[in-house]
Amino acid sequence: MKTCLRIWLLLPLFLLGACNMQIVRPDDPTQPSNPTAREDTASLRPDQRRNPAWLYDLEAMPEVTITLTRSDWDRYLANFDANPNNGLYVPARFRFSKNGEVYERDSVGLRPRGNTSRRRPEGQAGEMHNPQRADWHHAHFGVRFTEYDSGERFFGSDRIILKWFNNDPSYCRELFCYDLFRRFGVWTAPRASYCRLWLQIEGDSKPAYFGVYELIEGVRKGWLADRRKDGLLGDDDGNLWKAAYNGCGIADLSDFSSTRFRKMGIADEEHDWSYALKTNKQTGLAAAQQELYDFMEQMRPLPSGSAELKAYIEQHMDVTLFIRALAVNVAVGMWDDYWVNGNNYYFYFDTQHRFYFIPFDYDNTLGTSQSIGPLQNAGTQDPLHWGSRDGDRLLVKKVLSIAEYETAYKNCLRELVNSSDLMEPEAAMARIRRMQAMVEPYVDNDTGEDGEVADRPAGWSNIDYRLLSGDDGGGDGSNFFRTKARSVELLNN
Repeated sequence: MKTCLRIWLLLPLFLLGACNMQIVRPDDPTQPSNPTAREDTASLRPDQRRNPAWLYDLEAMPEVTITLTRSDWDRYLANFDANPNNGLYVPARFRFSKNGEVYERDSVGLRPRGNTSRRRPEGQAGEMHNPQRADWHHAHFGVRFTEYDSGERFFGSDRIILKWFNNDPSYCRELFCYDLFRRFGVWTAPRASYCRLWLQIEGDSKPAYFGVYELIEGVRKGWLADRRKDGLLGDDDGNLWKAAYNGCGIADLSDFSSTRFRKMGIADEEHDWSYALKTNKQTGLAAAQQELYDFMEQMRPLPSGSAELKAYIEQHMDVTLFIRALAVNVAVGMWDDYWVNGNNYYFYFDTQHRFYFIPFDYDNTLGTSQSIGPLQNAGTQDPLHWGSRDGDRLLVKKVLSIAEYETAYKNCLRELVNSSDLMEPEAAMARIRRMQAMVEPYVDNDTGEDGEVADRPAGWSNIDYRLLSGDDGGGDGSNFFRTKARSVELLNN
């Protein structure tokens, strides 16, 4: 049953005040505000320019306007028609407005984003821009601030992702998860927040309003530099990889002895890789391939549960970070992940060859469930056997074979579902209500898509979970948070 959440607008105002959110509902939410103050980040002090906490503010609803010439927008559409998976940038202007402060960039790169959710943002294949009757569609966009010679990082980020709420009528799943990672000390998780998005084609009478989007930190050099400056990484010159399940196979971090380097490479218009190198691409591919190969193949023969294995793990990876990331991953019900699906993560080797795990792409979560391999129900699945614990997920197999690490993992799960600052059911539901009350006035948009906030998962979810109602039974209509807390309670000591 579809549950529309517009009723939450009638909640007392103290509900919003509890989260320090100040919401001003404009007469026409589809029109951007027009503050008179204008600044470019180049005029800011270095400490201001690298303040990502101001940019990724989950308690704000900033405005983003992307402006392109008619010819550049048509080129964007033509590039998409030639290859929907292209990574080609076209020049655009970028405007960011928050709390009356406006920052603009005259020259950024704009490109399509997404895997299975990648879409053409206007019209049908072969059609160019039609200002009289533009047929807009929700689509993901990538913005790169350093694409052109004059570019510099924008509040610490060299790129951002503008992501629509594909298959998430709750308008909260991925942002809740990224916030939870960071609350739980998983500092590798991208920063993320809401924004309202407009697309302006020069010559059109008004910009197209795309509604409420996610604003997500891109995991690239800016991400590395920010963590290094915060003292979380020793350096930012190492090898950053993106891992994905694609035409090259799953990204299982397992037996490289048979495939060796065949799944590793640099992504381009003709090649896709399970492990795509994102830094040191010009001269460092061979060394990066060998480093990844050595990390896994030296671990593989070490006896599970042994002191020798534990010593290797502690020397070569941030194992505490990995365990905490794994616990959040399972707590939020992420099945399109490393453990189950061999998909959707990054990892980084610093120059001392130490491995750091980076979670990514958390929209298929919080009760959006699927039956894949051993996983049948994202709420009730045994957290100790979320996916395989055999050799086809070698990193999980080896880490959880150490009794101390398995105990730490179980303790992390218990902390997550019992802490009011993390995922205790009533507290989690209250945070989601505040998030939805903030975005609801702004979701109606010029695409005609995704125009309401509702408490349900994607239509293809095999269990019809709820986030704001229901019991802990784990079936249709059950509450995901209560069900997950119950599954953690059933863990053995």
